[in-house]
Amino acid sequence: MGILDFLTGEFIDVIEWTDDTHDTLVWRFEREGHEIKYGAKLTVREGQAAVFVHEGQIADVFTPGLYFLETNNMPVLTKLQHWDHGFRSPFKSEIYFVNTTRFGDLKWGTKNPIILRDPEFGPLRIRAYGTYAIKVSDPARFLTEIVGTDGEFTMDEISFQIRNIIVQEFSRLIARSGIPVLDMAANTDELGRLLAEGISGTLAQYGLAVPELYIENISLPPAVEAALDKRTSAGIAGDLRRYIDFSAAEALTTAAANPGGAGAGLGAGMGAGMGLGMGMAMGGQLAGRAGGAAEGPWGAPAGGAPAGGLTQGPPPLQSPPPPPVERLWHIAEGGKTKGPFSRADLGRMAGEGGLTRETYVWSQGLDGWKRAGEIDELARLFTVLPPPPPSEG
Repeated sequence: MGILDFLTGEFIDVIEWTDDTHDTLVWRFEREGHEIKYGAKLTVREGQAAVFVHEGQIADVFTPGLYFLETNNMPVLTKLQHWDHGFRSPFKSEIYFVNTTRFGDLKWGTKNPIILRDPEFGPLRIRAYGTYAIKVSDPARFLTEIVGTDGEFTMDEISFQIRNIIVQEFSRLIARSGIPVLDMAANTDELGRLLAEGISGTLAQYGLAVPELYIENISLPPAVEAALDKRTSAGIAGDLRRYIDFSAAEALTTAAANPGGAGAGLGAGMGAGMGLGMGMAMGGQLAGRAGGAAEGPWGAPAGGAPAGGLTQGPPPLQSPPPPPVERLWHIAEGGKTKGPFSRADLGRMAGEGGLTRETYVWSQGLDGWKRAGEIDELARLFTVLPPPPPSEG
């Protein structure tokens, strides 16, 4: 072996890249003057691709493996260089290593609320967030469309753009889905799959793919969530009165757990007295509904002192009940409906002969037209009429 062959073997180029940053997508192999020796050793590891750029044009893309850069395995670059067989001079090219592994646990979320029309609640604003994974599927296209001449391209430089693409597609998808907001939690898997399919076409233009995308949560504004919580509590209670009793009991429990909450001195005494009065009043109401013993005038058992030896106090003040709502009536006459009339109006009509027992009437709550004489409330209007005058003779 001659001295020239020995020196050629000793100074052979070794081109490789080992990455320990965990966020680098593209790294450019640096060489003075970008001169690569003919026959250099190229090592492309699993999860990598090597892209050769010659005079601004992508020449060859090498997948994982070990290569010796010669004319037989660089067809595009050989054609660009116009090498003849056996040519041994260096060539100038830029070599970019592209990380093709999966970058996972990346975050996405809606910066501003998304307005949609819910089939049950009407217009609503929602927010959503989740995670996704990204990988380079086409190294040459990714280098051309995104990286350019950047010598070290990291995930942070493109994650913001990908998040915008995801949020835009999510807004379109969720607005057209028609899924009620209360059912979205049960459909996050399907929505995530549709979202990944929706953005795959756009990302493919950049040489990227989304192997995973998850929707972790879809939330409503705090005020709407609070209203839903109250609605749920009322539904659990069963009816409005039971819900009121439940809320009053919770208030008493909170007051008992914080005896100083009403303030020191007189304020604390007033708070305790109000809590005690509410408790006694509510206890009397609950006992009355449960059919317990008869109560005295102030809520104590009849004929004895209040339970526990408490001194009787004045009865709690009660507001008067609301006035009754007057019932309105309609009458049918000559195939037409007249009204509405109050009971006083019908009494005046009965006195004038415009209303008889056979007149058909209707009011809210009746299942159809009835004769006035068949309704107890109106039948009394005819009993007070004087009998017909005696005949003269």
